[in-house]
Amino acid sequence: MTKKLLSLLLALTLLLPTASFAQDSALGEIRSHDTDADMELMIEVYNYIQEAYPLELDNKAVIEGGLKGMLQAIDPYSDYYTPEEASQLYMELMGYFTGIGIYIEKNETYITIVETIEGANAKGAGLLAGDVIISIDGIDTRDMSLSEASGMIKGVKGTTVKLGIKRSGVEEILYFEIVRDEVIINPVSYSEIEEGIGYIKLSEFSQKAALEMRRALGSFNQSETRKIILDLRNNPGGLLDQAVKIAKEFVPEGPIVHIRERNSSLLTYSSYNQVPNYELVVLVNENSASASEILAGAIKDRNAGTLIGKKTYGKGIVQSIIPLDNGSLIKMTTAEYLTPKYRSIHGIGIEPDIVVDNVDGQDLQIEKALEILK
Repeated sequence: MTKKLLSLLLALTLLLPTASFAQDSALGEIRSHDTDADMELMIEVYNYIQEAYPLELDNKAVIEGGLKGMLQAIDPYSDYYTPEEASQLYMELMGYFTGIGIYIEKNETYITIVETIEGANAKGAGLLAGDVIISIDGIDTRDMSLSEASGMIKGVKGTTVKLGIKRSGVEEILYFEIVRDEVIINPVSYSEIEEGIGYIKLSEFSQKAALEMRRALGSFNQSETRKIILDLRNNPGGLLDQAVKIAKEFVPEGPIVHIRERNSSLLTYSSYNQVPNYELVVLVNENSASASEILAGAIKDRNAGTLIGKKTYGKGIVQSIIPLDNGSLIKMTTAEYLTPKYRSIHGIGIEPDIVVDNVDGQDLQIEKALEILK
């Protein structure tokens, strides 16, 4: 999933092979030979395209397509970004972009809207979480990659994009023409939901998430509100460092998350919070992913709060952003993360302490949270 959301480790560590991967030199030579042959095959195909394709050829597009295909073949979370796409990604990580204001994920063959951003044009036009995008400007999105769909939906401020939508319970295809605009995301909203009980909605782990979280908690501290509902539902993830910083506000002294890279010692991020200030309930669902699961896993394993809702998505891997000289970048899976109790949750998810299903028009999960905190 990424949903839009990605759990990103903004560093690349270059590692030398260790003895454990070099015990059989003959096997190593075979693998090297196979790799060389594969590279020669790629060059052979490229040369054949150059020589035989009868129409005008965009060499840049061919190379970019090859790079995208190579990264996308690894897993759904790895990709190559052109300089233009890279600029958009950096903007999103900072918490703003030009688009219509939706979070999307890849579900089987089509792209699904996970959530609409409050105040953005998509929500105003009537798009809903759960809507399936079957076309973008008349182009079928079947088997379209997440980054390709995202790139088509974003664009120049003031231009429009037309989405074909399949909505649950509606027979006909719905069409929406939406104007692109600058979308500025404050990932944290908060209020005192009942006397003495604070509610914090964390929508993503963008660059300002920890700062905005501290502001919310500061407001609750002033009113001496110590009971907190932290809502991570439909949060697709984001920056690893933001998840760690936020976890330090709630998790007692000790491990938050372990990062396991290939050929490297386990890296552990820890909290030094000797006396956590809050009685905490955390809401999660099947769209809580990546950095959300880092935070939820730390809270559950360290007994820092109670998890309520549905089992989380199960994205337990970390992507690194690797800038390239021409302004493009590679986003590639480079590590797996483990919860404080060394549990791998990739493809598994995190089971809440209390499983609660919502029903249409009624948020039973938040009702259960209020019941516990009262």
